[in-house]
Amino acid sequence: MTWETHPLTPDRFEDFADVVNRTRRAHHCWCLSHRLRAGEIEELGGGSREQAMRALCERDHPPGVVTYRDGEPVGWCNIGPRAEITRLANSRLIRPIDDLPVWSIVCVVVRSGRRRQGVTAPLLEGAVAYAASHGAPAVEAHPVDPPNRMDLTMAFVGTRSMFDRAGFRVVGTTDAVASGMPRLIMRRDLS
Repeated sequence: MTWETHPLTPDRFEDFADVVNRTRRAHHCWCLSHRLRAGEIEELGGGSREQAMRALCERDHPPGVVTYRDGEPVGWCNIGPRAEITRLANSRLIRPIDDLPVWSIVCVVVRSGRRRQGVTAPLLEGAVAYAASHGAPAVEAHPVDPPNRMDLTMAFVGTRSMFDRAGFRVVGTTDAVASGMPRLIMRRDLS
């Protein structure tokens, strides 16, 4: 089994869509809602969420990474400099703990039918490597610590155990919740 992770450049857009929106529904999230404000999505995509995401792929820091297992796209991680993730940069619920210019993980998705098959480990390693290749001093995530299995509609935030296994440590808490559970601040230092 071979794993590869690549930034979401325009030539990989269909692979990303196969992971997050296989049926290409126009009003589906397209992994924008927790990254940009509605006005920014409208401005970038001219009314099309898909086009807005395609526009993000053209930027110096593409909006995340796609992980492949044996050539098949199986995972997506929305990651970038916190300062470029408008919804997070302006959040009153998930505030920075210091002035370090961290990169933040907004969303983690494993393709339907590929869950519980070990995708998150290479996906998170690939996301961290992507951030490191751009000089990120650290990567943060904002998962929950569920006592049991998590509601899949909110699973995109990830779980504490998932990030623990990837070398992240808890450095704080937020005022945000997902599935009624408080979201943590977890960080992996890269320097």
